[in-house]
This record gives sequence, structure tokens and C-alpha cells, in this order.
Amino acid sequence: MSEISVSEFRQTAEAIESEIGKVIVGQKDVIRTVLTAIMAGGHTLLEGVPGLGKTMLIRTISEVLEMEFSRIQFTPDLMPADITGTEVMEDADGQRQFRFQKGPIFANLILADEVNRATPKTQSAMLEAMQEKTVTVGNDTYKLPKPFFVLATQNPLEMEGTYPLPEAQLDRFLFKVDVSFPSATELSEILNRTTGEENPEPQRAADGARIVAMQNLARTVPVPSNVTNYVSRLIVGTHPEQTPSDMVKQYVRYGSSPRGAQAIMLGARITALLAGRYNVSFDDVEAIAGPALRHRMILNFEAQAGNISADQIISDLLGAVSRDA
Repeated sequence: MSEISVSEFRQTAEAIESEIGKVIVGQKDVIRTVLTAIMAGGHTLLEGVPGLGKTMLIRTISEVLEMEFSRIQFTPDLMPADITGTEVMEDADGQRQFRFQKGPIFANLILADEVNRATPKTQSAMLEAMQEKTVTVGNDTYKLPKPFFVLATQNPLEMEGTYPLPEAQLDRFLFKVDVSFPSATELSEILNRTTGEENPEPQRAADGARIVAMQNLARTVPVPSNVTNYVSRLIVGTHPEQTPSDMVKQYVRYGSSPRGAQAIMLGARITALLAGRYNVSFDDVEAIAGPALRHRMILNFEAQAGNISADQIISDLLGAVSRDA
């Protein structure tokens, strides 16, 4: 596997963002967070009302990254075998035998569109693939291709026909990204691009081998022990019985799992590289804490009744946890 330098890492990331920007208007923070997850080798959940360009963003990423792409449209009648694949009977030399026919999950980049419109049974079919990078059908286990990413979109739970994702599945997403409504200026630019004669097409800026090399470089970025301790205290602080945050005590039912700490560490390393630094700072940790933790903190009824968001709680937690051990 070829190695890359910090400058090459940054140049590649900037080239990818530039090509995506030819199609997607604004949403720079969303694009940066999704690419951070890809460069960390993790999955991303994008949430927002229909029509904000979530699916278009993922399709554009698939065009910019030269990797095998597969789209799965989640619906209430979708079955697990529609995702993973199934055994089919076929004739071979006059004998009948079963052959495994791979499902759409066998690709590098998976678009799980409107993932929360499928039933919990179907959603559970994604668990093994997202965590173990394998698919088990009957007595056989099949490895998924490398690299492997799931970029999922979901509609807000308040919308009709949605099912909440199981906590175990949510935890397997490295980041959760909230896609906001564009500004008036951005909306005007969207109209110009989508209703006129021009049809911008992004160019390929990286392939699977380059993404794997970027992942490998990211894991070598050193993290000072005091920063590692800060991340650990943040994760412990998401639990109401051990937190210095008043909002966590009042509004959180369950805190983050250790995967939240892993997500912050990986995201902070990549944030540092994107800034041209080969070391992780406290600011890198705080910049990525929101996407890493907002879906891993289970809020109680009081928070839901008071319209208290996970981001508000995370902001209070960052202010309550000292950087000094």
C-alpha cells in the first residue's frame, strides 16, 4: 500500500471537496464531516427533511471517489435478504445446487437511502456489515470489499412512516450529521444550477487505494496524553451519574459508549491533518465532539418535552469538563 504525506493528504481532501462543491451548494461543514468519516473508515448518518440534497451529496461523493457504488432504497416492505443477498437454486451439469447471489451491500460505498423507513428487522441486517465488514447467510460468512462505507440518510422521526433506529445500529455510525435548510443566497444558487442549462459534472479526485492510504496516515497522528485524558473525561461526562454538566444530569438517560471516544479520536486526528498539523489539539477534539456524540446520548422525556437538543447538551458538557486533568 502506497504511503502519503501530510501535504498530500490535505491536497487530496481539498481536491475532493472542490469537486463536490461543483454540484453541492453550501453545506461545507456537512461535506467536511462526511469526508472526515470516510477518511476515518467509518459510517455516517445524515438527517434532514426531504429535499435538502442528502442523496445528491452521497451520489456526488461516489462520482468523485472511484469506488464501487450501490444504492439501497429502504421501504417498509424491504427484507433483510434484499440487502445481504440470498441462496438461489441453479442447475449445473444436470445437478441442482445452491449458489449465493450477493446483494447490494457488496460494494465499497453504500447509500442507505431513508434508512429509518424500513422495519427494525430489516435495519438489523446492517449491523454485522457495519461493524464486522462481513455478511453471514446460513452457515457461510462472506467478507465485504475494502474500503467499505455506509452513508445513510434518514428523515426526522416526527415524520410519518419512520421507525427509530435501534441504539445498537446508531452506535455503529461514526458520525451523525444534521443537514440544515439552505440560506436564501444558497437557494438562489441551487435554482440557477438545477433549473438552467448548465449541468456541472464533478471529476474523479481519489480512488479506494488513496482513501485507504489516508486512513492509514490518520491513525499514525500522535495524540498527547492530556488530550487523550480529556476525551476520556468527556465520554464519562456524558453519563448522568458521573458528569459535571448540569444539563447532562437533567436531560440524559444514557450516555455514550466507548465508540464515542474512538470516533472523537479518529475525527480529531483527521481534523488536525486537514489543518496541516501532525498532532492533535484540544480544539480538534471539540470541533468533532458534536457529530461523534449527538446520536450516542439517549435523552429522557423531559428533554424531548422541553425541545432540548443533544447539541445543546454537548455544548454545556464541553464547558463543564476541564481541559486540565
